[in-house]
Amino acid sequence: MRRQSRRLIVTALLAAAVMAGCGEPQPATRPAGTGGGGGSGGGGAGRAPTTRPADPPTTPPEPRTDAIDAEHLKKLQTAVNGGLTWLLNQRNDDGGWGFVPAKSHPALTAMAARALLRHPDYTTDSPAVAAALDVLMGFRQDDGGFYDPKEGNANYVTCVAVMALAAAKDPRYNDALAGAVRFLRGEQIVPGSKSPDGRAIDKDDPFAGGVSYGKHGRPDLSNLGFWMEAMHTAGVEGDDEAMQRALAFVKRVQNRQEGTEGQSFVVRGTNDGGFIYAIRHEGGKFVGESKAGETRRGLRSYGSMTYTGFKSMLYADVAKDDPRVRAAYEWIRKHWRLDSNPNMPQARSAQGLYYYYHVFAKALQAWGQDVIADARGVEHNWRHELIDVLTARRKPRGFWVNDEDPTERWREGNPVLATCYALLALQEALEK
Repeated sequence: MRRQSRRLIVTALLAAAVMAGCGEPQPATRPAGTGGGGGSGGGGAGRAPTTRPADPPTTPPEPRTDAIDAEHLKKLQTAVNGGLTWLLNQRNDDGGWGFVPAKSHPALTAMAARALLRHPDYTTDSPAVAAALDVLMGFRQDDGGFYDPKEGNANYVTCVAVMALAAAKDPRYNDALAGAVRFLRGEQIVPGSKSPDGRAIDKDDPFAGGVSYGKHGRPDLSNLGFWMEAMHTAGVEGDDEAMQRALAFVKRVQNRQEGTEGQSFVVRGTNDGGFIYAIRHEGGKFVGESKAGETRRGLRSYGSMTYTGFKSMLYADVAKDDPRVRAAYEWIRKHWRLDSNPNMPQARSAQGLYYYYHVFAKALQAWGQDVIADARGVEHNWRHELIDVLTARRKPRGFWVNDEDPTERWREGNPVLATCYALLALQEALEK
């Protein structure tokens, strides 16, 4: 059923693209105009500035799984509705959200819109959602991507835009969604292209299949993880050629030598089945890179990237009994924890914490197992533990913020970003 539904989404996108090319009439389209997005947002539909506050959620979101008991469900429902209420009150006058006051950012706006759309009280016609999508559409570029040309990060931003538009389930956005997927396909490093230093990319190049911050720059698993999730969410099949090229890159950053046939670039890795961040080219050779640093045994695998690699393999239809998947799963069992980003050095253990919660929920939902036994045999209902930790970290006003990382390395000191990560993780826990 899941494969069939993804095919239906792809069919709809292709149909929308063909109709657009043939000049057929489209449904009334709120998303007009491209090439804006340089400042405070501003959708192409000319929507008047929004007024705040918007109507807060009142319906408790219901689970599609029976793995959450009544006590934890109540905690989750309270946290989600409270978090969305807080988020709605943080909107800019144009209806978007940003890292700085009065300047809407396409990524935060897309993430917040997606969180609203996953709640039963909101649709694309809800004023708060419609205004947010107008702001997001203002960042749509002529190449189909969603980003601010002055800022970059085109892959990341387009990925979260795709997830928001897919959550909309509204045919008025089919053309924009199809164009964004085409843009993401063009972001992948493929054989026949060239690296920034002029190196010809062939199918065996370590960069092949990856996605980077900039056109054909150094690829990394975080960029690729967002890319694979966006493609999966838009209905692209796991056996699609682009997904399989991406899988080849995922393999190269797994801390596992067995069966890699020389394609692993975790130099001096610990061979533990986890994942590192990237491959870089320096001094005429390719080496691995980990944001967790190294130990005397080699590069450290760490939680946020291991869960990203784990879910990416599942999105590419790698079987659950495949040795690569099993190795990552065993790493997860060995490093089970939710008080920090697993296996990061103690001084950095709070870095990327909410990103970790976000990928933790998505990976384990994709895995499809309600209870995980850790390496000591202790059983963990992952949904209950995620609900417990996130509700404990929630601030009295209903938001989340990573105030344990003084470096604010990945911007989680911004409460809108941390709150979006937390809400999307809790919403993932509701899924079967």
